[in-house]
Amino acid sequence: MRADARRNLDKILDAAADVIAERGVNAPMELIARRAGVGVGTLYRRFPDRGALIAAIGDHYVHSLAAALDSAVQGAPDAWTGLYDFVVWAGDPGRGALATALADVPEETFTDRAEFAGARREWLERLDELVRQAQAEGALRLDVGTDDIVALLGLFACHPAGLPAHIAARPERFLRLMLDGMRASAATPAD
Repeated sequence: MRADARRNLDKILDAAADVIAERGVNAPMELIARRAGVGVGTLYRRFPDRGALIAAIGDHYVHSLAAALDSAVQGAPDAWTGLYDFVVWAGDPGRGALATALADVPEETFTDRAEFAGARREWLERLDELVRQAQAEGALRLDVGTDDIVALLGLFACHPAGLPAHIAARPERFLRLMLDGMRASAATPAD
């Protein structure tokens, strides 16, 4: 893909992600095109229907998770700090709005796509490596696994409406409390 075409695609996907985070998956295509600074014809040439656009946003989202994980790890003095910073970043309500909107889309929209499946698998493998490294360094409880981190993110980023109101009003506080409970120093025998 030519560099200008790639920039145009990224501009559309960024705008679409923002609009869908704000208005949901049924946001008007015209609004997405306007926000991206392209004509609606350009949007439809790139994505022939809403389903194709939503699937591409899923790919875009999982790639952004992988990039954020890499960034958190590179800027951290140790694995625990990188993991902690990434989870807090991913659980931010502003970022979670897109995850929440995408959570209502049938899972097959994403999982049946090779690009999404591959990017998600790579992201989960890198997250798993970070979890194991934090455990090896003695910072993360040994009974906490990658699935626990993903479940925590799913709750705070994808399904915040399921949280009690007092938690939903201050998600970062409660996310940090939960993360602190995952520290090795906080471990108590688990059932």
